[in-house]
Amino acid sequence: MVKTFRKGDKVSWESSGGHSTGKVVKKLTAPMTIKGHKVAASKDNPEYLVETEEGRQAAHKPESLKRA
Repeated sequence: MVKTFRKGDKVSWESSGGHSTGKVVKKLTAPMTIKGHKVAASKDNPEYLVETEEGRQAAHKPESLKRA
């Protein structure tokens, strides 16, 4: 089952820096660039833009996110 999230949902994920938490900013359904990294999001393969409390943003696939 595919996970879905809404704007404002609190989520957590594992990253290269360890465990992180933040909130969903929006669902991405089109390719874009974040901090110089290409995000290959599409309607069939959406990703979520998340933001930490420190204001850092990143895109994550739904399966890598957990509700916090």
